[in-house]
Amino acid sequence: EMSMQRTTEYRGFAIRIDLLNTSEGMFDTWFQIKGPIRTRDAVYGARLKVLGSPFSRRWAHLVGELAARASIDQILDVDEY
Repeated sequence: EMSMQRTTEYRGFAIRIDLLNTSEGMFDTWFQIKGPIRTRDAVYGARLKVLGSPFSRRWAHLVGELAARASIDQILDVDEY
């Protein structure tokens, strides 16, 4: 099993994307966010699997990043489209 990780930043949070190779060229996608949490009911640091996996590597990174950003926007109660 091959695993790849990438870390990016968004709105002051760190986003860690972890891809786990499931078959040739296909990956399960997981994300984890770390940063300044200001709400008491926010999930902090949990490693969450992106629904719909597996994806190709390019899609896996993209959907992981988008899922993490959506989670951060929810935590911060951001309502931008």
